[in-house]
Amino acid sequence: MKAIKRIVLTGAMCAMAALSVNAQSKTAGAEKIWSAAKANQWYSQHPWIAGANFIPSNAINQLEMWQAETFDLKTIDRELGYAEGIGFNTMRVFLHSVAYTQDPKGFKSRVAEFLAVADKHHIQPILVFFDDCWNNDPKPGKQPAVKPGVHNSGWMQDPGVPALKDPKEMGILEHYVKDVLTTFAHDKRVLLWDLFNEPGNSGKKESSLPLLQNVFAWAHEVRPDQPVSAGLWDWTFEKLNTYQVENSDVITYHNYDEEAAHLRVVQLLKTHGKPLICTEYMARPRNSTFGTVMPMLKRENVGAINWGFVMGKTNTIYAWDTPMPGGEEPKLWFHDIFRQDGTPYKTDETDLIKKLTSEK
Repeated sequence: MKAIKRIVLTGAMCAMAALSVNAQSKTAGAEKIWSAAKANQWYSQHPWIAGANFIPSNAINQLEMWQAETFDLKTIDRELGYAEGIGFNTMRVFLHSVAYTQDPKGFKSRVAEFLAVADKHHIQPILVFFDDCWNNDPKPGKQPAVKPGVHNSGWMQDPGVPALKDPKEMGILEHYVKDVLTTFAHDKRVLLWDLFNEPGNSGKKESSLPLLQNVFAWAHEVRPDQPVSAGLWDWTFEKLNTYQVENSDVITYHNYDEEAAHLRVVQLLKTHGKPLICTEYMARPRNSTFGTVMPMLKRENVGAINWGFVMGKTNTIYAWDTPMPGGEEPKLWFHDIFRQDGTPYKTDETDLIKKLTSEK
C-alpha cells in the first residue's frame, strides 16, 4: 500500500538469500503449509489472475465498507460490473476486525452477500485480515470525513496500535480470524486469504511479528481449502519476510517499481518454486503502469492486482506523499482506473487490460 523501496539487484539478492526457506521446512505446523507441488497445481486450475484492490467509491475505509449502516451492495454491484467488463477475475478486499466485533453474525452475512455479488460478476476475491497501514486508531460508527487531496486520509489499520496494548485483544482477534476462516473455509467463491497487509509498516517493524506469527498459526489450525499468504513488501524486514515466505502457501508481494526492477524481483522470488501473485502495483508517476508492468506479469505468469479501482473517498488518485489540499484533480492520477460513472480514466489502459485478460 506504500512504496516498496527501490531495489538494487545486489541488495535484493542478499535479501532473497535470507528468504530462501523451503516451504517444507520442519517448523511447527509445517505439514499444514502447502508444498510447491500443491500450490502450483492450485494455480494451474485458474486463469491468469488479474484484478485490483477494491473498496467501493463511497467508502473512505474498510469500516465504512463493512458496517451495516454504510454497507452499500448496490454500489459494490455496479463497480464490480466495471471489473467484469475489463476481464478482471479477482479483487483484493480488506475486512476489518472492528466491524466484525460490533456484529459478528451481521458481518459474516455481509461478507456472504459480497461474495454472491462478486460471483455474479465471475470474480473470486482475495480477502485481507490485518493491516499496518495509515491511521492507527480505528473506531466503530461514523467514519472520518475525507481530507481533500490526501491519499487514503481515512484508511484504518487493523487492529491498530491502541487495541494491541490491551492484553485481551489477541484472544479477540483469534476468535475473529478463526470464525471468519471456518465460516468460509470451503467456499469456492474465495480465491485466497491474505492474512496481513504490509506487516511492520507505519514504523512498527518487528513489533508486528507476534501478530503475524499468530495469524498464520490460526489459519493453519483452521486450514481452509483456499491458500493463505502474507505479501512481502519491504526487503529490509528480514525476520518478517522469512516468516512470511516460510508459512505462505503461495508467494504474494508488492512492488511499485518500473518494469526492469520489478522483473528482477519476480526472477528472484521464482526461486521458491511456488506461484507468484503481485497483490499491489501500478503508480503512474513511478512508471509502474499497466502499459509497462502488466504485460511483463502476464508473460511471467504472475498474478497482477493493482492498487485502486474507482476514484472516490479514499483519494488514491493522489500520490502517497504529495497532498493537494485544494482537492483539484491531478494531471496524472496516481492510482485508480475508473471514474464513478464507469468512464475509464484512460481508455488505452482499459483496452490493454481487456486484451491481456482475454488472451489465453
